[in-house]
Amino acid sequence: MADWHANQGPFDIPEVPNFIPRRLKPYLFIFFVLIVQFSGGVYLAAASDMVGTTALMQEDILMAGYSSLIGMSINFAVMFRIKFRFSTRTQLLVSAIVLIIANLICAGTSSVPVLVATCFVAGWFRMQATFACNSTIQLWLTPVRDMAVFFCYVYIVVDSVIQLSGIATIYTAFFSQWEYMHWTMVGLLALMMVMVLLLVRPMRAPMFIPMLGIDWIGAVLWAGFMMSFAFICLYGSYFDWWDAVEIRGAALIGLACLCLNLWRASFLHHPYISFRAMSNRNVIRATGIYLVFFTLIATEHVFEHSYAANILGFDETNLIDLNWYVFAGIIAGCGFTYFTFALRKWRYKTMTAIGFAFAIVYLAYFYFFIDYNVEKEMLFIPLFFRGAGAVIISIVFLTSIVQSGLPFQVFPQALTINGFTGAVMGATLGPAIIGEFLRHTMAKNVALLGVNVTDTNPEIAFAPLGQLYGLVQTQALIVSMKEIYGWLLIVSLASLTVILLSYSSVRPFAVFPKWSTVRRVTKHVVRMYKGSQDPQSDITVPAKTI
Repeated sequence: MADWHANQGPFDIPEVPNFIPRRLKPYLFIFFVLIVQFSGGVYLAAASDMVGTTALMQEDILMAGYSSLIGMSINFAVMFRIKFRFSTRTQLLVSAIVLIIANLICAGTSSVPVLVATCFVAGWFRMQATFACNSTIQLWLTPVRDMAVFFCYVYIVVDSVIQLSGIATIYTAFFSQWEYMHWTMVGLLALMMVMVLLLVRPMRAPMFIPMLGIDWIGAVLWAGFMMSFAFICLYGSYFDWWDAVEIRGAALIGLACLCLNLWRASFLHHPYISFRAMSNRNVIRATGIYLVFFTLIATEHVFEHSYAANILGFDETNLIDLNWYVFAGIIAGCGFTYFTFALRKWRYKTMTAIGFAFAIVYLAYFYFFIDYNVEKEMLFIPLFFRGAGAVIISIVFLTSIVQSGLPFQVFPQALTINGFTGAVMGATLGPAIIGEFLRHTMAKNVALLGVNVTDTNPEIAFAPLGQLYGLVQTQALIVSMKEIYGWLLIVSLASLTVILLSYSSVRPFAVFPKWSTVRRVTKHVVRMYKGSQDPQSDITVPAKTI
């Protein structure tokens, strides 16, 4: 292992000319990453403004936003192949052009299919450009290729930009129009293209690896499954779940795509996602943890906004200022994870317990202190701990997948699964469950409070109907939120107990192989595919694998 990471001298980026100081070269690519990450198709923070100026619904905008995340997830399985096929300069230029077109379309269209398809493509190229930059500076971040260190950097950039882009979008819409955010990003992407043309040379990889042996049909089917899953979770309440033909149709399409993928994976030599990736213990464990953890903090998506806007009376700028609290939690969580998990090699069990403990603080604070008179500054503690806990769980379990023992040709497939379960499934399934829980709890509490109001206070019984209805609805929302926070707190305490009682002595040792090794493995995969397609080849391949 030692010869893998021998000292190769000061870090340098050959693609960047030498008139740029060597120490500044990595920051050039970090600047590119920030621009690309801000360019995400639609901006969910501007959803209310988009609903007011277009014919779109809230669910349509959320679907477009999550389709961007699905595009990013699907890209994981082939991003290494694209890196070895095209130069960094080409990847950045093409990605910037696509993202510029995507921003222009998203700013002007009101067609849901066009918006969703555009965001999916934008997510794909957004991920590729991000990977092109991050892989270029990986050895600068961690010369020994320690992925725990690398993922701390990745999440401090990605999760921070999510919060900062929301702040920038709301203030842009406040001072002008929400479309100006798209036009601003078009300008920044154009600046990035100029900088790439001037400062990044078109250097080809040492080994040219063609785009052969990729299961593109499988990619389309997996994207269809993920889209169907997100559609059901986002539109389920609007269409009244299984009573609607739209939800049943989406379920049938998703199930058909999943079954076709599993069937094809049983005989294809190189499926888009193999059974080896799907059945890996670390991948399964990460999926389970994501679903539990992100369901526990799914109240963020369901009624935090309603509570702050309708009960506390916050306007949009005060609402988006809460992102600063989450941003502080993300910075602190990444820093804490870096010093404890990446450097001191704390156990996975310890870090998971800390992440769930932060979720408990978040839930307990809202359960005990939720009221009509909460000041904005009082929300710092729960939002800070929510941001810190989420980023800790994400870094830890993404690192565990690197340490799962999967061969490199299967490892990107596991990243696709991780991207979908962590970013899409965890963010849509949890809110769908909590949303239904809130709907039933609200109906129960409205009925109980309505009877109590009219029975115990005759003067209120003769109040105007609108005023009485608003009073009951507001009180029922507070009671329902407190009840749901209580149940989630119980589940989180039970989860933490299970984690503490389990035994795990595993510590992070997730080391990425040398890029020359990655190229050699990828080249071997392509060579095997060529041999399987060549009838004159000496390589014997069973007929069912072709």
